[in-house]
Amino acid sequence: MGAIFRREMGAFFTSGIAYVFLAGFALFSGLFFSLNVVGSGISDMSPMFSSMFLIVVFLIPILTMRLLSEEKKNRTDQGLLTAPVSLTSIVLGKYFAALALFIIAESVVFIYSIIIALCGQVVWSTLLGNYFAMLFLGAAFIAIGLFISSLTENQMASAVIGIFVLFMLYLMDSLAVNIPVEFIQKALIAASFYSRYIELTRGVFDLSTIVYFISIAVLFNFFTVRVLDKRRWA
Repeated sequence: MGAIFRREMGAFFTSGIAYVFLAGFALFSGLFFSLNVVGSGISDMSPMFSSMFLIVVFLIPILTMRLLSEEKKNRTDQGLLTAPVSLTSIVLGKYFAALALFIIAESVVFIYSIIIALCGQVVWSTLLGNYFAMLFLGAAFIAIGLFISSLTENQMASAVIGIFVLFMLYLMDSLAVNIPVEFIQKALIAASFYSRYIELTRGVFDLSTIVYFISIAVLFNFFTVRVLDKRRWA
């Protein structure tokens, strides 16, 4: 797994995706920090994190689009699948490489906390709560993006489908309100990513929400392993 991780981290920077992702994250988080925190004269960064949900919907598919689709397109997947390493190690190596880059990008918020500390007082419990809320959200979204990347050899198709799927997850609450069937409405609300994420950013610690995001990550990584296993024997 370590070799796959190092290979993917290098590929992120060689392909330029890392720079696009990091720059995009820094740009939009800086914009929302200026508008929602500095512009409002507050020290609570929760409004910035709330606004970043939609940006992550668009950025994460860009981060994950090439992870497996490029292997399939370049016909290097067969060499990878027949290598003396388990499919789980391959998937987790790629997954943790993307997650590591996401963590690097998200850590820019600690620079913002220094700016706030120069002008006021940082509420570290709230800041860390928001940080980990986005981390768990990103962990789930990256697993979904990796799974989508395993289904196609076209990077752009992977990115577009990923954005569409994550955007639908973002709209889940709005969709639930317009569905007249009560049990479907309740199921959609219970599975909502956005409402669970917003609760965490507001300082409402809910262990079930953290377990939910981790479960989604584990489930979609498992699905990805199954896709590769099917391809290995095809």
